[in-house]
Amino acid sequence: MSAVVKLTGVIKRFGTVEVLKGVSFDVAAGEVVALIGQSGSGKSTALRCINRLETIQGGSIEVCGHRVEAPNLNIRALRQDVGMVFQSYNLFPHMNVAENIMLALRRVKNASRSEAMETARAVLAKVGLLQKIDAYPEQLSGGQQQRVAIARSLAMQPKVMLFDEVTSALDPQLTGEVLRVMEGLAKGGMTMIVVTHEMAFAGKVANRVVYMNTGRVWEVGTGDMLGKPQTQELKEFLANGL
Repeated sequence: MSAVVKLTGVIKRFGTVEVLKGVSFDVAAGEVVALIGQSGSGKSTALRCINRLETIQGGSIEVCGHRVEAPNLNIRALRQDVGMVFQSYNLFPHMNVAENIMLALRRVKNASRSEAMETARAVLAKVGLLQKIDAYPEQLSGGQQQRVAIARSLAMQPKVMLFDEVTSALDPQLTGEVLRVMEGLAKGGMTMIVVTHEMAFAGKVANRVVYMNTGRVWEVGTGDMLGKPQTQELKEFLANGL
């Protein structure tokens, strides 16, 4: 199956510090890839490079036919194909749930209000929050806010979804409700790259797990590799309970 996302020898520096040291991996259509590793291993930086939130100093990234490092990249077109959900929900507090979801549809896709509302209702139903369509962010739990953030990204009908440690600020119960939504998206065939510290989720849902260490891809395999790590570094990472 051809790759929808392909990183080849990606190098990223912040000043003199090389954060990504020749990172290569690819993701096929409909595949879920989990990026795991210690804090500072380069996982989130790799994700941000895929969406051109960071520029790279070497190598290449191709996403849905876009050459991400190209100087003439149409960033708006790239971000219509690639949705991203962050640890912080980034919802507008003065807008209700429907308005938060409809904003980009109206401004970027020039959807009519009725079209945008129809889409908002559909994606909220998908994340189990249709009953909260008129609520404001302050009236929602952290897990509900994160699910609205996922719905907002889904509304743009991306080809690829990026998740950057979206449950790290949530307690275990709220984490579970967000992970169940993500598992449902995976079962529906959404192409996903997930930076996560939830090893049970990575082992169960991901088609492949990419373990990163010191800015490099260290080990790649199916979820089974979490029970049979091949390198001492991954063994220690898993043994430390993150």
